[in-house]
Amino acid sequence: MTTPHKPPPRAASRSSTTAPPRRGLWVYALGLPAFAALGYAAICGFMYAKQRDFVYFPQVTRVAAQATDFELARGGAVLRGWVLNPGQARALLYFGGNAEAIEHNREAFAAWFPDHTVYLLAYRGYGASDGNPSEAALVGDALALHDFAAARHPGIDVIGRSLGSGVAAQLAARRPVRRLALVTPFDSLVGVAGSAYPWLPVGRLMQDRFDSARHLADYRGEVLVVQASADEVIRAAHTRRLVEALPRAPRVLTLAGARHNGFDARPEYAGALTAFFDVPAVEADASQRDSDGAAVDMTR
Repeated sequence: MTTPHKPPPRAASRSSTTAPPRRGLWVYALGLPAFAALGYAAICGFMYAKQRDFVYFPQVTRVAAQATDFELARGGAVLRGWVLNPGQARALLYFGGNAEAIEHNREAFAAWFPDHTVYLLAYRGYGASDGNPSEAALVGDALALHDFAAARHPGIDVIGRSLGSGVAAQLAARRPVRRLALVTPFDSLVGVAGSAYPWLPVGRLMQDRFDSARHLADYRGEVLVVQASADEVIRAAHTRRLVEALPRAPRVLTLAGARHNGFDARPEYAGALTAFFDVPAVEADASQRDSDGAAVDMTR
């Protein structure tokens, strides 16, 4: 019997060894940038929507309304705080940092400024105050506090610290302020955010800009600037740009080795503030007419 002839097996074709199709590589290559762009856009959208959560921290400052002794109603909200040394001719308004429990200043400020009635008013959403913080709301509340105090005191002095320096700057630009102290201040909040997040278009994203350099461009009153040499929040460049933008050279105190917080007990800090505000009203008014000069370094 003859064995049926079997054709030899075919050699495997080289074309059957598959490499990734070129079209798939192009789709893959084009998809990566598109995916990255979508991710970046999502991050920008998140930061825009939640930006005030990165600026304001009222939750760490809340107290009961019964713990305060002063109220100011404005725009459907009741703002609450404390009044120190009532009945003095001059008033001192204090605007604190973005996570500051301002009531912790009561003992020190009462002792440092015995000739001032000191107003510590918590921002909206802070302390026992109603509402939610924003630049427009905080500045509007500061103007209302100034108007309240000006109806009762012939001279108004102001301290703004950190975020509060941005509030104080706009107040001084729009209301008479005898003397202005700015503690750990900045040129603009947009500039500070740009240094912290250089990969984000903060100039386009930010709503609350606190452009102190612009607002104080025409302020010719006496200014004290207190800066911390090791400030990890407000870089020295932002304070320097603010100082350079002032039309009248300020007094400048640099706290050597100090960080953004924690220098309140340093004697040079208390000494600079008390000396700056311990000036009779007539002398302070006359000093505003003095000629401009270089910034006065109070560090040495």
